[in-house]
Amino acid sequence: MSADSAASANADPQQGSDQGNGQGNGQGNGQGNGFGTFLGVFTPTILTILGVIMYLRVGWVVGNAGVLGTIAVVLLANAITLVTALSLSTLSTNMRVGAGGAYWLISRCMGLEIGGALGIPLYLSQALSLTLYSFGLAESMRILWPDAPVQLLAGIFVILVVLVAARSTRFALRLQLPILGLIVLSLASLFLGVDWSTVHAQPLGPWVDGGFWTVFAVFFPAVTGVLAGVGLSGDLKDPGRSIPRGVIAAVLVGLLVYLVVPLALARVADPLTLRSDPLIWTKAAWLGVLVLPGLWGAIFSSAVGSILTAPRTLQALASDGLLPASLSRTDPISNEPVLALRISGGLALLAVALGNLNVVAAVVTMFFLTTYGMLNLAAGLEDLVKDTSFRPRIRTPWWVSMLGAFGCFVAMWAINPTAFVAAVTIEAMIWWYLSRRAMKGAWGDVRAGVWYALARFVMLRLRTSAYDPRHWRPHILVFTADLARSLPAVRLANRFSQGHGIVTVNTMLVGDLDDLTQAERLAARNQELLRSHDLLVFCEVTAVPDLASGIVTITQAHGFGGLESNMVLLGWPPDQAGLARLLGITRRLARLDKSTMILRPGPGGPLAGDGDIVVWWKGKESNGDLMLLLAHLLTLSEGWRRTKIRLCSIVDTQPLADELHSSQVRMLEETRIAAQVHVYVRNPGQTINALMVDASSDASLVFLGLPLPQQGEEDAIAKRMLEHLNGLPSAILVRNGGPFRGRLV
Repeated sequence: MSADSAASANADPQQGSDQGNGQGNGQGNGQGNGFGTFLGVFTPTILTILGVIMYLRVGWVVGNAGVLGTIAVVLLANAITLVTALSLSTLSTNMRVGAGGAYWLISRCMGLEIGGALGIPLYLSQALSLTLYSFGLAESMRILWPDAPVQLLAGIFVILVVLVAARSTRFALRLQLPILGLIVLSLASLFLGVDWSTVHAQPLGPWVDGGFWTVFAVFFPAVTGVLAGVGLSGDLKDPGRSIPRGVIAAVLVGLLVYLVVPLALARVADPLTLRSDPLIWTKAAWLGVLVLPGLWGAIFSSAVGSILTAPRTLQALASDGLLPASLSRTDPISNEPVLALRISGGLALLAVALGNLNVVAAVVTMFFLTTYGMLNLAAGLEDLVKDTSFRPRIRTPWWVSMLGAFGCFVAMWAINPTAFVAAVTIEAMIWWYLSRRAMKGAWGDVRAGVWYALARFVMLRLRTSAYDPRHWRPHILVFTADLARSLPAVRLANRFSQGHGIVTVNTMLVGDLDDLTQAERLAARNQELLRSHDLLVFCEVTAVPDLASGIVTITQAHGFGGLESNMVLLGWPPDQAGLARLLGITRRLARLDKSTMILRPGPGGPLAGDGDIVVWWKGKESNGDLMLLLAHLLTLSEGWRRTKIRLCSIVDTQPLADELHSSQVRMLEETRIAAQVHVYVRNPGQTINALMVDASSDASLVFLGLPLPQQGEEDAIAKRMLEHLNGLPSAILVRNGGPFRGRLV
């Protein structure tokens, strides 16, 4: 099976019935290892938040920003994180969450293309985070071992962490409980060792190593751990309850800690010492020996969190057909994605060879932040478009989520503009590639809701806006009995619309719809036919009592909100009686202010822009306005761009010819339509048809005005029109029933 087909057919068994259309009430059915809120979400999230930044950089932040400046940095960073946690809660309580964490949520809300564009870089970021944390752990060893071989130790730590994760997810998570205890002990030791009666740091500033945004950029990675627990969504007993409870609790606890720690460090040393000594904790703590185990445990737990979530993101990507299906398999005994774990560990180990990962680290942070931003955006859009299936237990107002998304993107730019541009470029390239593969998923994402909301808004605005003929666009309703034979007419209508109007093809069935089989089969065939010929038009099949009344009724009822069909394109009838019937229909359509085109194919086969377009302008019934505009629109389309327009008229005397020629030249200058003016003087005894054939024989297409017959005159006018058309190439008879009759726009 190809990757494309796997996208819709190869949903993994775990997601199966839980997934449905991507919506639900958030109640889990017991997934994976069945972890609860504390062990499965809160612990990995809080350990990622209370990490290396807290131990090695908060003192530097206080030394630069002062107490009040640090509080401002902490509050702003945590506000972004808290909003992201609320958005996560909204999404996770609105659907049954499967394996894949953030990728799963985004792909089910925004579609596979956007989900993949973020999920693939997110996976790489999670895998490379193991390398980054291993380097941090190795470098911290120099505190006790100054000449420690950092690169070698980093490789050893990568292997060690992978072995811990490979033993079992439950073992790896339970290992984080004593680490959490070490961090609590280190915090207690700091608070006990501080003299709370004195303050050495300044209230604000002095901003020696950078301004507010520089300090913010250094601190912000400390609070980017909200996805650590979400990444284990497939292993949670009830992700709809555990994710919001665990993530929000971890964010609030982290906020409390990051508000208290700066207050403690401000009482430890002066700003210069805080900026220059990253290990100030060890000197200020009641028992300095308790700080290093907490530091190492924090880094190690972050590394474990990365290697637990990365394989599950890879597994979810494979389950959706974005990567080979073999990566989605789990071990039948341990239920672990063993192959995905080995690949993730190998990738992290390979990255150790790069040595210096500063640039990679910046891009990794950008990938995480774009994921946070898109989670906020997805939650905001879900609330904004108000899909009927959007019923989360925790609802975040759309404007709050949108502010969170905006904050994420601002933070990305503040941290590293170059890495921001690089990350967004990579994600845009992946999105473009997946869009060309036309990925499809068996669930409803928010994009359709967005288009519905926008369409409703636009139609309401169109309904109430002041209309002017200059705003006219061709919304063409093409009637056909056999679409396969009418494809040239549909293609011509599409060229008139220029991608700005709406073309609808309607196939009428005479009878009723008691038996829907024929209509459904015909609609499916027509849709496939249009798709195979790359025609972007709407398609309908309608049952009518008879063709004449059906055309008028469908045209009258078609469209609403300023997007009603304003033109009808009809095929050529088999005889004069058929043309007379079409003239009667044209009269009825004119009363509805609908324009009519009747296409008569010429003997040369399909329409092509090999010759000129000839517009025969008579001027009495203002059909020339629409004919000239349609000719101009046709010359803007592919295959007709080099075609010239000839505006032709017939008069009986030379003075009339000179006068008409001058007036038409002025008209073309005013309307900015490029056309050549030809006014022919008919010789005595020369028929109109003979003159038209002489002037139009080399044309690709001829436009003729369609007179509006009174009732009972249809046969006579049909006969006259057939005489005019005799010997002409392909022609379109046009009746202008639009708003600019007599006023060319």
